[in-house]
Amino acid sequence: MSDPAVNLYSDTQTLPGAEMRQAMANAEVGDEQRGLDPTVNALQERVAELLGHEAGLFLPSGSMCNQIAVRIHIRPLGDELYAHRSSHPITAEAGGAAAIAGAMICGLEGDGGIFSAAALEAAMRDPDDRHQPRSRLVSVEQTTNFGGGRVWTRVQIDEVLAVAERHSLRTHLDGARLLNATAASGERAAAFAAGFDTAWIDFSKGLGAPIGACLVGSRELIDEAWRYKQMFGGAMRQAGIVAAGALWALDHNVERLAEDHANARALAEGLAAIDGVTVDPATVETNIVFFDVAAAADLISALADDGVEMSEIDGRVRAVTHLDVDRAAVERALEAVASNLR
Repeated sequence: MSDPAVNLYSDTQTLPGAEMRQAMANAEVGDEQRGLDPTVNALQERVAELLGHEAGLFLPSGSMCNQIAVRIHIRPLGDELYAHRSSHPITAEAGGAAAIAGAMICGLEGDGGIFSAAALEAAMRDPDDRHQPRSRLVSVEQTTNFGGGRVWTRVQIDEVLAVAERHSLRTHLDGARLLNATAASGERAAAFAAGFDTAWIDFSKGLGAPIGACLVGSRELIDEAWRYKQMFGGAMRQAGIVAAGALWALDHNVERLAEDHANARALAEGLAAIDGVTVDPATVETNIVFFDVAAAADLISALADDGVEMSEIDGRVRAVTHLDVDRAAVERALEAVASNLR
């Protein structure tokens, strides 16, 4: 199949531009496994500072960030992980938390991918009851992926972290789209990541780099994460070539995330005016739009024939804006949806 003219399948579909490619071609490199790649080292230090933690670890993917963090925090002794039921570690990482860390998993309910402190409190186990798993780790997804790109407020995070502290839980911030949250809210990335034992950001989504993510935490935790990076096959050699793309993205593609959010709102507002589409534009806070139609799979197939790609999640249509989708592309997508629903 040829590349779609308008690719709203995901913000993972972004392509590195000429300037990013040049930065990657010119990168100073070395043996990353030996700590000798200066570009990787610079990226790790920069992200650690950005998120307000002691140290960082460059990894091939965000899923590996999640899985290593879970493995660090969870003991294979009946420990339980708490996350929203639609969160990425539960729905899109092939059961890795169970297979790799031996985690029991409790999926919490909550609107838009955001669970409440009360929901977490209600799920806590009795530590004196030997019949139950041990409550151990809570994960917050910022922004919510399958929840529709919603932003956890710092107040909501603080309430969850207070429950975690009362019950001696470890805490993890799945920050795949954390910088979308900062662009939408005006909150600093370090403020969102404060109070978490581990956190990470992704470079291959809205930031437009071809690969990579960076996990942060204390030096002790990152030293332990390095062991699992080696174990899972994530240790690399001259990785500065891809780290340079991530550094370029941090320099040039963060502020422009606001454009993606504006395009997503325009898309949602346009969809709301089409007969046969149900969507609430008020729920679109960042770059992800979910909408309902009578037959999502049929619409997605018809749109693909018209050169517009979207995806289906649980019977709903998902469209994600990014740096390769401008306002003209949004208008073309709206015309395609309207044409196919007549």
